[in-house]
This record gives sequence, C-alpha cells and structure tokens, in this order.
Amino acid sequence: MSLLFLVLLLLLPCTSGLPFYNGFYYSNSPDGWGLGHGHGEGLFNGVKLVVETPEETLFTYRGANVTLPCHYHYEPALASPRPIRIKWWKLSDNGAPEQDVLVAIGPRHRSFGVYQGRVHLRQGREREVSLEIRDLRLEDYGRYRCEVIDGLEDESGLVELELRGVVFPYQPPQGRYQLNFHEAQQACEEQDAVLASFEQLFRAWEEGLDWCNAGWLQDGSVQYPITLPRQPCGGLGLAPGVRSYGLQHRRLHRYDAFCFAAALKGQVYYLEHPEKLTLTEAKAACQEDGAQIAKVGQLFAAWKFWGLDRCDAGWLADGSIRYPVAQPRLNCGPPEPGVRSFGFPHPQSHKFGVYCYRQR
Repeated sequence: MSLLFLVLLLLLPCTSGLPFYNGFYYSNSPDGWGLGHGHGEGLFNGVKLVVETPEETLFTYRGANVTLPCHYHYEPALASPRPIRIKWWKLSDNGAPEQDVLVAIGPRHRSFGVYQGRVHLRQGREREVSLEIRDLRLEDYGRYRCEVIDGLEDESGLVELELRGVVFPYQPPQGRYQLNFHEAQQACEEQDAVLASFEQLFRAWEEGLDWCNAGWLQDGSVQYPITLPRQPCGGLGLAPGVRSYGLQHRRLHRYDAFCFAAALKGQVYYLEHPEKLTLTEAKAACQEDGAQIAKVGQLFAAWKFWGLDRCDAGWLADGSIRYPVAQPRLNCGPPEPGVRSFGFPHPQSHKFGVYCYRQR
C-alpha cells in the first residue's frame, strides 16, 4: 500500500500539469494563472470584459501593411492590470477550417502558417491588442476574430478586411463552361488572381459589371451579374441583380470563373516594338525588356487602378489577346470602359503586340 501511495504522489505533478496548446502552457489552477490574482468566477461578479473592434470594413491594397484594431476594457474599470491571453484567427467562408494567425501571453507570441514572420501584436496603447499584418497577399482578405481571454472570461470581436481589387469573368482557351470548381481556382491563380467572393461580385455588380455567363465563386456557388435584363440572361421579366444557380458539385459541374485581382505594386505597359509578334516572340520580347508577359488579372488591375488606356491589342500570358480602354472613343470598341478581348488566336499563326509586367 505504501509503495502504491508513493507512486501516486510521484504522478500527481503530471496529472495536474499545464495543458499544452499552440506552444504555450495554460494554467488550470483556480486563479486561472497560478499567480494568486484570483481569476475565478467570483472575482468577475459584476465585472464585464468588453472587446471593441471596428464595425466598418477595412479596405487596403495588396502588398501594403495594415493594422486590424482591437481593444478591450472592463466595466466597471479595474484599478490594476491583469494578465490575459490573446488569440487572433481568420474565419472561413467556404467550408475550409479556420486559420490560426497568432496567439500571445504577455510578451510571448507565436504566429502560424502563411502568417509566420508577417504578423505581430500592436500594443502601443493601454489594453490594445491590435494585429499588424505586413505585405498583404491576395488570400489575406476576409474576416478576422480577436479573442481576449482573462481566466474564465472570454470575449471577442470581428474585423473585416477587404483588398481593393477588380472582379473579371474568365474563360479558358477551350471556351465557355469548361471549368469545375478546382480548375476555376487554378485558372484564377494562373492569372494572378483568386476566385471572387459573393461580396466582391456583388460590389462589382453595383459598379456596373454585366455578364451573362455563370461562373464559380469562392464558396462553391455559381452566379452571374446582370445590370441590363435581357432574354438570353434569365428573361426580361427579372429585375437586375446577381443571379444564382446555388451551390454546385465542385468536381462534376462545369462553368466559367469570376476572378478577383487586387491592385498592383508593379507596372503593366504595352511594349513598343518595331514589329508584331507571335506568342513565343512576345514572351521573349518582354524578357528582353527586363519584364515578363502580363497576366489577365494584372491587366485588369492596371486598367482599374492605374487607368491604363491603350487601343492596341496585345498578347497576355494565357495566350489571349486583349486591350484596356479607360476612356472610350471612336474605333476603340464599345462605348463603355473595359478590357476588350479578341479571344485565343493561334499562338504561332497570328501576330500582335504584347503587354508586359514589371515589378517595382
């Protein structure tokens, strides 16, 4: 019996040890931290932990640095500071798991996944726990949750981050309705873009996007924006709006894609060249000029945000021929601004100019 009692005593420190999560040990002791501050429920009788985040959406650009504001306080106010835990994570809109971004206890913190080395806590003011993200990427937009944990108290707030960008419909060289969901994702990524969210498509519709072909969105739904109702696009009796086919089978069903390209840090330009070029010659000409042939998303972003305006048709990296018009005029296509397309001519039998992209 005495030997068994000794074994149990030796095991007790292990069974009452600290749980391990994301590289940090969290205390299960009655005071929450084992520091004698009394973080039990009794201390919070009549005291409320409040987390504050902005209600409005934050807009920024790809490649920029941004701060997601988050502050907390107590009601009524507490006289002395208390140790807390902080967790930031990104919510998912398309069924994917949530992404851990950063956890922190006092001066210690850890970032995760694609955020490693790009995020840290900003604590310039008392009880500020804002998140700074550097060098924003296309996939960084979305909703972030700021969680403050004080012992048994746990409160959080949401911050919505949106990149300024442009939505464009995309068809591959094979033609209309050739892409399942996964191929649509890849097609957008190859054009320096991502599949658009419904919110981004809706905002583009509000700005005048009108497209009769249905395309995949980030959540796996298939939709299309109509500003001018007409017979081939749902009929004359339907009001303008974003028409939806709902969620579709991601592998079996095939449609076009709606891609989202963010504003660029680099430069898209039409290469002044003494002669027209095949696609192979166009790629080589851009390389000789210290650049690379532009992608569709880059051309749309340059048109949208830098006012790129050129009436000359040119090759792009996917083998399509397009040109951007910011100021419509005679002999330059339709009377509306936009990126015009000549489709996908034979890459070696036809010759055009070329649009290049140079990073800054």
